[in-house]
Amino acid sequence: MVLKDWLLLSRIPFLTVMVLPYILGALLANRISGNFNLPVFLFGLWGAVLVQLVSHYSGEVYDIAEDRLSITLEKNFFSGGSQVVVENRIPQRNVKILIGSVVLLALAIGCMLQFYFKTGKWTLLLGISGIICGLFYSKPPLRWVARGWGELLIAYAFGWLAVNVGFYIQTAHFDIFATLVSLPISCAVVNIILINEYPDYPADKLTAKENLLVRIGKEKGALLYAVLVMFTAVTFSLVVINGLHLISAVIYLPVLVISVILAGRMLKGVYNDRCRLEKMCMMTILVSLGTSLSCILGVLMK
Repeated sequence: MVLKDWLLLSRIPFLTVMVLPYILGALLANRISGNFNLPVFLFGLWGAVLVQLVSHYSGEVYDIAEDRLSITLEKNFFSGGSQVVVENRIPQRNVKILIGSVVLLALAIGCMLQFYFKTGKWTLLLGISGIICGLFYSKPPLRWVARGWGELLIAYAFGWLAVNVGFYIQTAHFDIFATLVSLPISCAVVNIILINEYPDYPADKLTAKENLLVRIGKEKGALLYAVLVMFTAVTFSLVVINGLHLISAVIYLPVLVISVILAGRMLKGVYNDRCRLEKMCMMTILVSLGTSLSCILGVLMK
């Protein structure tokens, strides 16, 4: 049971939200410059996963008050975290030790990439920026999630940063096309965070966790969700226009249809139905993954 609890704490399936954009960046580097170093790719992938794990573990420890309350107010597969720390199946102290260990390991990988593999002068700073976003998303004193900045930083870390780190450590330079490709992914990732704040909304409001949804309210949150769906579609179109293989648009079409349906349901207030909201949370994650996969397949086809 101990191993199962640690796996639940790590939320392994959700790591794909970081992994796919990173892979996309590495594939873009190979397409544009012809560079692909497998050891660099693997160490970078491990570093990217560690950054996301820091975010997961930090949230489990520092969101414990609202997670405990959330599970009683609006139970949902996506609400209240894993409940592993809330139920003391793993003590907070052990998780805090793990957070420190993961941060140190991520920094060590960053140093190895920059100074041994010579991946570029910005490598370590890029990694540190990801750690800061993930660690302090929930952790005081910064606690971005309670300041209305958390969603923007997640868009940076899981969108722009993930793609551009994958690209940069292969080439030691940035590319405007990699940034363009990261935009639809960033928009789709923000919608994951936004819709997952709905089941936690009552608990977040009671505990003064002033994330973006608490600040703007559910109705405006639904409108923002729909706007982000539109931005995702527009920026994806720009990526195709600027050189991504047309097959990516064909693959993305059903993803777009699903995202438009979800936006329509949000605007109609379907988020008030707990059962349907849970399914919409899952579908929003699939839309994000589908967006990344569409780009990946478009790069592979070139």
